Amino acid sequence: MLSAQITEQDSKFGSPANEPMVKLPTPDEPKSPKGSAARKWIVLLVIVAAVGAAVWKIRSNAKEQDSVQQIMAAQADRPTPVQVSAVQQKTMPIFLTALGTVTAYNTVTIKSRVDGQLMLVPVQEGQAVRQGQVLAEIDPKPYQAALEQAQGQLVKDQANAVNARAEAARYSALQAAGVVSKESQQLQASNAGQAEGSIAADQAAIEAAKVNLGYTKILSPINGVVGLRQVDPGNIVHASDTNGLLVVTQLQPISVIFTLPEDQLPEVLKRTRGGARLAVEAFDRAASTHLASGNLLTVDNQIDTATGTVKAKAVFPNQDGALFPNQFVNVRLILQEKQNAIVIPAAALQTGSQGNFVYLLKQGQPPADLVEKKKDTDRPLPELAENQSDYYVLAQTVNVELTEGAQVILTGGVKAGDQIVVDGQEKLKNGSKVFPKTAPAKAGTTAELNAATDPSRQPS
Repeated sequence: MLSAQITEQDSKFGSPANEPMVKLPTPDEPKSPKGSAARKWIVLLVIVAAVGAAVWKIRSNAKEQDSVQQIMAAQADRPTPVQVSAVQQKTMPIFLTALGTVTAYNTVTIKSRVDGQLMLVPVQEGQAVRQGQVLAEIDPKPYQAALEQAQGQLVKDQANAVNARAEAARYSALQAAGVVSKESQQLQASNAGQAEGSIAADQAAIEAAKVNLGYTKILSPINGVVGLRQVDPGNIVHASDTNGLLVVTQLQPISVIFTLPEDQLPEVLKRTRGGARLAVEAFDRAASTHLASGNLLTVDNQIDTATGTVKAKAVFPNQDGALFPNQFVNVRLILQEKQNAIVIPAAALQTGSQGNFVYLLKQGQPPADLVEKKKDTDRPLPELAENQSDYYVLAQTVNVELTEGAQVILTGGVKAGDQIVVDGQEKLKNGSKVFPKTAPAKAGTTAELNAATDPSRQPS
């Protein structure tokens, strides 16, 4: 029964024996490479495309680089805009620099010398006053009464003195006649002498009362400027008060206290002890604006061991009031005046392997040995109008003697009137063509250069 069912199923679904058999390749039989030729062609085309793109890119970069080189070559000789200034020959001061503080030449704190009520202050704060001018008034009535009392006492004592002298004269006559004793005569003479002494004391009291009365008017002891008032009218002031009524400072002349290193002291003392009157210049905090000119007054008598410096004092007339107490200034102590010195701006000085040098402005075309030779190109480069210039620079070595602030003293290399570059040197080399322009803050440029330099040709 079971065998019949299996036979029926086999006949229904088909027997495997009736289906065709799939032939499996043996290990020794090679497979057929389906699509291998197509893949090879695709890879070959990709490689060819990549090589073509690389070649195209290389040629494109080469053309671009050639174009850039042509542009750079066209601009290689383009003149550089620079600012120039003339070398000067002048008297150059040799000076020492220091930091200083302005100090009032005299400072007076006005105080009362008598006690009393402050009645009047007739000056304004900040007012300039003269010596002897009234600054304040104290109630004079008590001191006027004391003066009158002393004068009355003097009159009284003078009357007593007249009587004492008369008594002494009478007793002297009686003693000579033998009427009175010697002791009585001497007593009357003594009384007359005491009366004379009382008169002298009264006169001294009158003088003291006058002095005290005079102290009720406080006068300015110096020429100066009144500061802020410390006491207002109506207050009671005393001679023992710690604070004054006001302060008067003398501003004309005025002094500046500054310090010098002890290493510079011998040179300064050598000149002052030789009778030289050293000039002193005062500049503002930035050391760019000149404020006043004066002279060295004295040098302190000892060196500060903590800082290794010595204090010095200079005096300035200060007629224009440019200096003010406690103002910070830069000080230049001029040791000597160097005559006929060759001076250039410090900005013009350059340093290289050959030492110190400046770029000297020359007219014309640069010498052939200074012109850089160009490589040959496929196409000739046209001469641009902006590349035309009648000036070039020459690197000129110089000998520096001394640097003073923003100026340099030279001993050789250039002469007075030579034009040198003071701005734009970073783009220059020996023989470079330039468009010169006069430095705005420098003097001494020749009229010929001004006429030859065309502002319209200067690049913006």
